[in-house]
Amino acid sequence: MTLAHQLAAYTAWRSRLSANIGEFKAWLADNELSDAQSDLRLNQLLERLREDRLNVAFVAEFSRGKSELINAIFFADYGNRILPSSAGRTTMCPTELLYDPDKTPRIELLPIQTRAANGSVSEYKRFPGEWLMVPVDVESADVMHAALSHVSETIRVTPEEAGRLGFEIGDEAGELYRVGDDGLVEVPRWRHAVINFPHPLLKQGLVILDTPGLNAIGAEPELTLSLLPNAHAILFILAADTGVTQSDLNIWKEHIGDGGSAKRGRVVVLNKIDGQWDELKTLEQIDAEIAHQVDSCAAILNLPERQIFPVSAQKGLVAKINGDAALLERSRLPILEAALSGELIPAKQDIVRDSTESEFGEVSRRARGLLESRLAGLREQLNELTELRGKNKGVVEYMMGKVRADKVEFESGLQRYYAVRSVFSTLSNNLFGHLGLDALRHLTQETRETMVEANFSRTLSDAMGNFFSRSRYALARSTGEIGEIQNMMEAVYKKFSVEHGLKLGSPAAFSLLRYDKELDRLEGWCNTHLNTMRSLLTIDKKNITQKFFEEVAVQVRRAFERANKDAETWLRAIMAPMETQVREHQIQLKRRLESIKRIHQATDTLEDRISELESQIEKKVNEWTSQCFSPSLFLGAMAILLARRRRSGKL
Repeated sequence: MTLAHQLAAYTAWRSRLSANIGEFKAWLADNELSDAQSDLRLNQLLERLREDRLNVAFVAEFSRGKSELINAIFFADYGNRILPSSAGRTTMCPTELLYDPDKTPRIELLPIQTRAANGSVSEYKRFPGEWLMVPVDVESADVMHAALSHVSETIRVTPEEAGRLGFEIGDEAGELYRVGDDGLVEVPRWRHAVINFPHPLLKQGLVILDTPGLNAIGAEPELTLSLLPNAHAILFILAADTGVTQSDLNIWKEHIGDGGSAKRGRVVVLNKIDGQWDELKTLEQIDAEIAHQVDSCAAILNLPERQIFPVSAQKGLVAKINGDAALLERSRLPILEAALSGELIPAKQDIVRDSTESEFGEVSRRARGLLESRLAGLREQLNELTELRGKNKGVVEYMMGKVRADKVEFESGLQRYYAVRSVFSTLSNNLFGHLGLDALRHLTQETRETMVEANFSRTLSDAMGNFFSRSRYALARSTGEIGEIQNMMEAVYKKFSVEHGLKLGSPAAFSLLRYDKELDRLEGWCNTHLNTMRSLLTIDKKNITQKFFEEVAVQVRRAFERANKDAETWLRAIMAPMETQVREHQIQLKRRLESIKRIHQATDTLEDRISELESQIEKKVNEWTSQCFSPSLFLGAMAILLARRRRSGKL
């Protein structure tokens, strides 16, 4: 199955999942089983499924053939190169290819001068006026190619300006950014490019990220702090004629391979194998040389050979355009495409499946608990009324008094419930006092003032270290509050379950560990690129301060924003079952008392009420079984919880 077919199948699977969840949400509402928390979680889940995208990043040093590989895999049907591809550097800035139906086909270009201001690329995406818009005519491949060539534009600036924009200037001939004979430095004209293009794969949610080489990656931290970590797959491109160079190895170790660990979704492409096609050699000799290159790359990168794919992107593109099946096979491009379709989509599906399982599973368990509680209430009413058969009026009065006593006892228990809510509110406020954005905003401002006023490198270094230390301390204090809330709710759940028969189970767990690890990652990047002796001594204090707050502090703030959102969701989720079950129990007690009252007033209604309850129980059991717990609806969405699909590409 090709990548296009696989992606289409995945899109259809995701649509079916969304439809089933939507039907389940409507069924909950029709049966008075929904509440604000359940509706919120299901709506958030549906929104994520609607906005779901598959992010694929292409990473390499320049002249490795990234753009040509993108052309060969995705755009050969247009009969020409779409992305510019030639000798030297063609991708001068990070370029995203995607499709947004609310926008016309166009290129959005962010000027390189925005690096001198306080703002990351993601922040600038909220201000369209800062971007240059270039329309794209999708009917003409030549016109599209000409328009897309903007991504390779450069400008010449003074060394001072280049440094202010974050480019490291070298004096050696091999340096990417160096002073020319005219005293100027050639740098990219654009900081970032977004290409909105109505390609069939992009319409289905594929997002392609084409990145520049090592120097550009280092100059634009958002690539390594956000864009690359969030990519579902990264294709790391090497050149067969050079093998793994030192700069290639630096990119792999620092930004992709994590020390060589074989992460899922990490693919190494050994491009330009056509350079080995020597007419004076046999095919066996050529294949042996290519195999030797693959073996060498695998050893250096500490990867299994099966994760390295030798191809010729240029010959593969030509073969597709000319319909040359033999050349296409020799380019080995179909092998890479088959690996992507077999690896990429299942990996993405697992991510969606896991996130859906967590959200949907919690809502379904709450619905099941409420259904069981209602059914238990109906059966209790039935048993009470059945016992009244043939009894005199005094027995009925006794039973009515017993139900009233149960109601009084439960209302007394409600006072403890309201007290718990008060304590819960206090602990929640304490949690957000440590985790909240106000405290982080104060810390950020304090750190900025310290760094701006610093006269020594040590002061800058200590300020950055202190920022992370205090951020971790805030997470640690928050973790303590979460533990207190968890323990309190476990005790309350147990007490109400034992004393009043509520179906509460165990409260949902929550951890901030992922955000602690995110701080580790960000601090590691900071200690590698900013908080080093070399950087502190060679880079202007203003530039270090600016880069720290534009890139690192921004990412920390986003982590805390996500943590706050997750904490709010968890707090609602941990209290919602109590609220729902308490409300349901109150309703059941009221109905029991009303039933016995009616029977006390008119004993001839007893058999009618018994028959009514029996019919109601049978109806509810059949309805809940057929709707909530059958493959026709509930399990249609819950399939992700009951079985894992085979990883064969079948969706």
